[in-house]
Amino acid sequence: MLENTDYLRDSTDMAADPFSDVLRMANAQSVISGGFLAGDSWAIRFPEFDKLKFAALLRGVCWLIVDGQDEPVRAEAGDVFLLSGQRSFVLASDLETVPIEAATVFSPHVSKVVKLNNGEDFFQIGGFVRLDSECGGFLADVLPQLIHIRAASPQAGILQWLLGQLVREQESEHPGASLVSSQLAQLIFVHVLRAHLEQAGAMAAGWLRALGDKRIAPALRLMHGDPARDWQLEELARATAMSRTTFALHFKTAAGVAPLTYLADWRMRLAQKALREEDVSVAALAQSLGYTSESAFNHAFKRFTGSPPKRYRTAVRARASGPTHHDRPPTSP
Repeated sequence: MLENTDYLRDSTDMAADPFSDVLRMANAQSVISGGFLAGDSWAIRFPEFDKLKFAALLRGVCWLIVDGQDEPVRAEAGDVFLLSGQRSFVLASDLETVPIEAATVFSPHVSKVVKLNNGEDFFQIGGFVRLDSECGGFLADVLPQLIHIRAASPQAGILQWLLGQLVREQESEHPGASLVSSQLAQLIFVHVLRAHLEQAGAMAAGWLRALGDKRIAPALRLMHGDPARDWQLEELARATAMSRTTFALHFKTAAGVAPLTYLADWRMRLAQKALREEDVSVAALAQSLGYTSESAFNHAFKRFTGSPPKRYRTAVRARASGPTHHDRPPTSP
């Protein structure tokens, strides 16, 4: 068996957490990029972005107008929203003010709070979530265009506490403030997703809806806890206290795929991560993921990704060693 790898869980750690597994797979890392104070009438247009974007309102109210959405969204102090698509958006005090471009307000590559119109009626901080270039789409592609957690929602209390702590860290000069701010931003992102998962029944079928479905959670924990095991449908159904037929139907309704198809797909995600990050041989990787032969693993991997494992590894490592770009976006809300 393989050692010193984190893509297979140790058999003694069976308290598997599929949601955390997904965040680790996507390598989601939150970064505070800045904020602004404003007064009187104002409006700022932010350009399209290739990362998840989050923002929190600490004071005042505003309108959020996302390109392509029919209706503007009113947000108030205590609200947090997450934007997941590559669309421009406008934050505005009212719907009549002509927006100015964010590039004229924010200096590139600088994290700070700027002031508009010398006012302090409104205060907002924001940031982005950096995702793995190869597997980040696994998370980003299933998120809605906008997740809006309102201050009056049951989940808002912990978010408001985290935001208060974040502001204090941003304003302090305490040692480690930058690191603490990043950790708080990560917690804010996770809690926004948790709040979204609590509305899982309203989502389209997919793995994200499945993670929020408490009835099938025991089966998901089993599969994530020991993905190499030859799980049988009867075993998974028993864990959920459902019949085999009821479990299979309920799982597919939530996840969009059958339970064992979900397991096979998760194994392929783990294989992609291992091939990118580890020097494990294809034969050993196949065995560790429960495949009876290297050829069976090669066939499954090629069907899932379009490339055999060795070619995939060569290609992703070549891309990783190529020219890189600065991760900070040119403008920060």
